[in-house]
Amino acid sequence: MIRKHFLSIILILLAFTGCSVKRQHHVPQAQDVVMYQINPRVFAADHSFKAIAEQLDQIQELGVNVLWFMPIYEIGRKNSVNSPYCIKDYTSVNPEFGTIDDFNALVKEAHKRGLSVILDWVANHTSWDCPWLEENPEWYTRDSLGNVIHPAGTGWRDVADLDFSNQDMRNAMIEDMKYWIIEHDVDGFRCDAADYVPFDFWKQAVTELRSIPDRRLLLLAEGQRKDHFDAGFDMNYAWGYLAAMRRVFRRNASVTTLIETDLREYEGVDPGKVKLRFTTNHDEAVRRSAVDEFGGERQAMAAFVATAFLRGGMLIYDSQEVGFRGGIDFFRYVHVDWASNPEYREEYKSLVKLYNEHPAIRRGHLVTYPHDDVLMFERILEDDCMFVAVNLRDREVSVCDMSGNTWYLNPYEYVIEDRSNN
Repeated sequence: MIRKHFLSIILILLAFTGCSVKRQHHVPQAQDVVMYQINPRVFAADHSFKAIAEQLDQIQELGVNVLWFMPIYEIGRKNSVNSPYCIKDYTSVNPEFGTIDDFNALVKEAHKRGLSVILDWVANHTSWDCPWLEENPEWYTRDSLGNVIHPAGTGWRDVADLDFSNQDMRNAMIEDMKYWIIEHDVDGFRCDAADYVPFDFWKQAVTELRSIPDRRLLLLAEGQRKDHFDAGFDMNYAWGYLAAMRRVFRRNASVTTLIETDLREYEGVDPGKVKLRFTTNHDEAVRRSAVDEFGGERQAMAAFVATAFLRGGMLIYDSQEVGFRGGIDFFRYVHVDWASNPEYREEYKSLVKLYNEHPAIRRGHLVTYPHDDVLMFERILEDDCMFVAVNLRDREVSVCDMSGNTWYLNPYEYVIEDRSNN
């Protein structure tokens, strides 16, 4: 309650003086998002905030406009596996990454480059040594014997499950979310395990966050429930599309499965709301990288084009752009050679440039041309028309497009053609 009073004073003073928080950058609409996920533990073994700041120019050159930071908060140590998703204190930073001043400087530098910053928010649970558990034990879920439990149906034994029937806990959490927006100038949140958290909490939280004056926020739910959009989220996850892509690469499904999955994921989703599409992220990369998952660099790039250009927000996980091989265990530092594979990085840059320069790719009407082996479609917005064909097989395939042209595509080759009326 003290923090809530403090934040209220800030808002009252701003209104009284006629001032508003000046934004140095534009937070993109969901349909225009090109998101770069930052795992601080691949940038440096310590002082990661400063190491990330040193690479902001290189990250910006990819063409991204949103930085999603995995949890930066203080980590619990009781029953710990060193997971950044085991939060001890929602309002302090993990000293492994640096200080709060280091983070503030990083956000400022990102904003100078036109990059929005969103934080990973872990609403479902806390660490077992979080002060909340000692000070407010009634905020946690209990079993029939009265013992606080870890989230049911998971193996997450390092964390304690929060009880969302407790309004005081909900209010405290929302105040902590506001703290990062008002005091540290972040532009929104990627909300972890959003499917585990009840709709009415998300509705309350999103409504209160969006009521902060002079702020446009980007809110992403890590989940697949359609009611995330009803709660006010801009984006949620396209897990189904990733699963369909894997089936296609394992030759367990026709490429038409991707079109069917796309239609199913967007069924009932209001215009302007977006499914975040990806070929890897921190959860997936623990097991293997995108290059390993899809069987090579060309395969991974074909999967990326077929994922990012069909429909949805674009996500690049740090290390993806250099074709990193092997798993990235985000529970500890993993070295990535950012200077490696410059040709692969340039290919990503070229693709993102096309994505950003052509509104049709992001917002246009989708026209698909089903084929068992090639994902082929057009995106059309007024005079802007882009044609895309991606061979998702390990052999040459010939296809005829809607204009009667025959394309001979090598294994995992893609074609992106501007067919706009000039």
